[in-house]
Amino acid sequence: MTITTHYSIPGSSGYLDIYPERKVSAFQNPYIMGFTAVASIGGLLFGYDTGALLYIKDDFPEVRHSNFLQETIVSMAVAGAIVGAAAGGWINDVYGRKKATLIADVIFTLGAIVMAAAPDPYILIIGRVLVGLGVGIASVTAPVYIAESSPSEIRGALVGINVLMITGGQFLSYLINLAFTQVPGTWRWMLGVSGVPAVVQFFLMLLLPESPRWLLIKNRKEEAITVLAKIYDFARLEDEVNLLTTQSEKDCQRRDGIRYWDVFKSKEIRLAFLAGAGLQAFQQFIGINTVMYYSPTIVQMAGFQSNELALLLSLIVAGMNAAGSVLGIYLIDHAGRRKLALYSLGGVIASLVILALSFFNQSSESGLYGWLAILGLALYIAFFSPGMGPVPWTVNSEVYPEEYRGICGGMSATVNWVSNLIVVQSFLSVAAAVGTGPTFLIIAIIAVLAFMFVVVYVPETKGLTFDEVELLWKERAWGKNPDAQSLLVRTENHS
Repeated sequence: MTITTHYSIPGSSGYLDIYPERKVSAFQNPYIMGFTAVASIGGLLFGYDTGALLYIKDDFPEVRHSNFLQETIVSMAVAGAIVGAAAGGWINDVYGRKKATLIADVIFTLGAIVMAAAPDPYILIIGRVLVGLGVGIASVTAPVYIAESSPSEIRGALVGINVLMITGGQFLSYLINLAFTQVPGTWRWMLGVSGVPAVVQFFLMLLLPESPRWLLIKNRKEEAITVLAKIYDFARLEDEVNLLTTQSEKDCQRRDGIRYWDVFKSKEIRLAFLAGAGLQAFQQFIGINTVMYYSPTIVQMAGFQSNELALLLSLIVAGMNAAGSVLGIYLIDHAGRRKLALYSLGGVIASLVILALSFFNQSSESGLYGWLAILGLALYIAFFSPGMGPVPWTVNSEVYPEEYRGICGGMSATVNWVSNLIVVQSFLSVAAAVGTGPTFLIIAIIAVLAFMFVVVYVPETKGLTFDEVELLWKERAWGKNPDAQSLLVRTENHS
């Protein structure tokens, strides 16, 4: 799909070709880096607490002897995130991105306290649900807040920083977990410390303003201009304000009398949601959170029985995940979202085949296949993290119309968490039933389907303004004839 460049649209490639001096660099603007860093702390909330399962098993014998309880402890956080993400879209639209972030921080901190003090696995599960609620709200809010406050030319990279914080949180998790391995109550410290980023974000977020686009939709134009003035120079500021004012007036008119459940009556929104939610589902079904949640367990299944050695090797994998996310921040605004996803999926497919091969030969006396499993894990992360890590979140932060960005983003994030729950809750049981090798082979087949999905349904949105993205979906839905949409809509209304 080729989109005609609108040279008058601030932030478009044509506009920046005419006025190259108006291009914004994040590193030259402390405010942009500041709000991105603070909003991205939310990524630490659900990146941190993935490495404590080994020590919970040691402390609670009933957990050690039950795959179901192990899966439930992990998956109840995901179940909470499903509810949090579903509610988070509505909270974002009604109360704003800033208040949604503060609510998420309070809930997460409460959950961390409950987990750290849990006297048995069942109270621990309650804490996990609370943590999940906070994570779900944060997973909707952070990408949207960053995208709506970002210049279009660096929007992908800034949203990618949120994904970097997720992977950085996972790396920090294993690093701190190793430090606590000899401390009594290891897992309690691991999970309790997870509340610290939420507390830090809460107080820093109080110092930041609301998203300028949300302020404009709520007719708080003066506040929005004050925020935009911190991002753009005066020449571009005037153009951006005029554009955003026009867009917000149009969005408010479109929204009048329309209920949330009417959103999918629009063909272009259905196409956008298919692409966004499809990417979120495939991100999970190609196994990323299986790898990250259970990487210490997978390492032990590969033949490395020491908890400390399993965590050390998982720390290396988590470090590669964070490093790959840094690479993704650069590539997403240079190579583009679609191409990056396709290259990422190609490598993921090859890596999963290696993992399957290593576990098919697990019974071999040779230690070669144990190390082959580690290589497969490392390659999986190396290919996944720059592409299918940031691309789904970036695409979902930019493909929906202004007035429905919160609710559509929330529904798409809910798809992500439901898919996450299905994978996490079933992996160990499926692996026990059919074998780890066949399980990874099944995931490889799903990755092939994901590759085909991206080819067919996901357009390139690199460097496009929100207005151009909306035009892209209209062209996909109705063709390039400007009269086609109104004609077809009238036809549908009379049918």
